[in-house]
Amino acid sequence: MTAVARAAADVSGRGGPGFLSPTGAEIAFVLIGLVVLGAALLVVTTQQVVHAALWLVVTLGGLAAEYLLLTAEFIAWVQVLIYIGAVVVLLLFGLMLTRAPIGRSAGVDAPQRWPALLVATAAGATLLTVVVDAFHATYLDLGDTADGSARANGESLFRTWVLPFEVLSVLLLAALVGAIVLSRGRAADRTETGPAAAGRAPGRPGR
Repeated sequence: MTAVARAAADVSGRGGPGFLSPTGAEIAFVLIGLVVLGAALLVVTTQQVVHAALWLVVTLGGLAAEYLLLTAEFIAWVQVLIYIGAVVVLLLFGLMLTRAPIGRSAGVDAPQRWPALLVATAAGATLLTVVVDAFHATYLDLGDTADGSARANGESLFRTWVLPFEVLSVLLLAALVGAIVLSRGRAADRTETGPAAAGRAPGRPGR
């Protein structure tokens, strides 16, 4: 074995294929990952709300394809059915019901884009460092593994990750309640400052 081949085997771990000899699944994984990254950037940079929702569909669909390549069919179909089939459809219905602008909207852009970009870059770099440090020597044989099955994910979720899962559920519920409270408060403010309130005579209460 040459020095280059030994280095590739050492990097991959357990003597598996290394970065210098990628398989077809690994090449497809990288290419789909690039598509997901590009679509995610378009989600947060486009000035058309409907286009952002459609690019979100591409992003989530690419993630489902990545799960399929990792032999996690159950997670892939959950991604498609729940996130694409329910969450994104709910977003599109929300855009239609609120009569969101179809064309370009300057109000979609936020003035804090550069601080947000800095925070996102730092968070991405931190996550990449942690993942590479934890799994750089791990090799997963996609042809002989049951790690992505529904049984394996269910056992891991309800034995190891049940507490973070419940905390996340409470956090999402709190976010939903907060969104409802904020929307009702703004609706009440608009009602009080509307044309009916403006047309009232001074000192005369409305009916």
